[in-house]
Amino acid sequence: MAYKIKLWCFLLFLLKLVSNLQNCAHAAPQVPCFFIFGDSLADSGNNNNLVTAAKANYRPYGIDFPNGTTGRFTNGRTVVDIIGELLGFNQFIPPFATARGRDILVGVNYASGAAGIRDESGRQLGGRISLNKQLLNHVTTLSRLIQLLGTKQAATNYLNKCLYYVSLGSNDYLNNYFMPSEYITSRLYTPDQYAKVLIDQYSLQIKLLYLLGARKIALPGLGPIGSIPYSFSTLCRNNLSCVTNINNAVLPFNDRLVSLVDQLNRELNDARFIYLNSTGMSSGDPSVLGFRVVNVGCCPARSDGQCIQDSTPCQNRTEYVFWDAIHPTEALNQFTARRSYNAFLPSDAYPTDISHLVS
Repeated sequence: MAYKIKLWCFLLFLLKLVSNLQNCAHAAPQVPCFFIFGDSLADSGNNNNLVTAAKANYRPYGIDFPNGTTGRFTNGRTVVDIIGELLGFNQFIPPFATARGRDILVGVNYASGAAGIRDESGRQLGGRISLNKQLLNHVTTLSRLIQLLGTKQAATNYLNKCLYYVSLGSNDYLNNYFMPSEYITSRLYTPDQYAKVLIDQYSLQIKLLYLLGARKIALPGLGPIGSIPYSFSTLCRNNLSCVTNINNAVLPFNDRLVSLVDQLNRELNDARFIYLNSTGMSSGDPSVLGFRVVNVGCCPARSDGQCIQDSTPCQNRTEYVFWDAIHPTEALNQFTARRSYNAFLPSDAYPTDISHLVS
């Protein structure tokens, strides 16, 4: 036990060291642009004008964000916001919904709350931009880049240098497979069969991104989604065996995603793909990092897990793992982002981390 505490304290020291070094750096970004595909963990406002319950453009979301309420599903910065800072960007990557003109030269954030690998995932919440639609939006961006840079070859050469972060799958479980009253997937597939179906589709989508010019692609796995407050209280109704079942069900997805990374690195050898171990980063004793509350969110939550509008959140936000009943606080996002960028344990990233992917 003492050894584990010393290890986590050392990791915390390294986190602060990396942060201080980054704050001292004023060099140009390590990549010219950063493209983000994902769900509510990365959404920065793409859902704001959709007819959907999956939007966060109201208080208290953004209470600690420099620009206030933007549509981010947390109190402050998301993981991709912080990764962007670690890469050296001095501005947040704009959401596709509002990116205009030369904005897109730094990249675009296509992420959408409730989005999944499968088109139908999250439909009970209303409008959302599935991964397939996000890829279509990227085609639009490519056309705009060609106009800005003059030729398709110039645009392709530019895109080859960018970082791509593709993080989906949670809604294919939480807002699909584990919602049998709305979806039939759990009756059609065992967890292992469903993971194969998802990864087979994901593989095609990632290969399309490659054909559109992506050469540096980070693919986070799924975290222990059975352990989030929404799963425990709403999906599982405080049943611990149900929590374990959900966490175990996503493990085949992660295993297959690691295998997919190996396959893509073999087949597309002019590109580099990495896996980020979200489950591994979530393990360990959170209290060593200063977290005191792990079982409820900081803001009072609705039945769907999001903050009640204009509710009063907790004051000690750095001590909470969860902001609402689904999404992490900025405090946890900082920890995840820094370990994704610069792995502290060999198991954090495979075969390398983001800092080495972009170097």
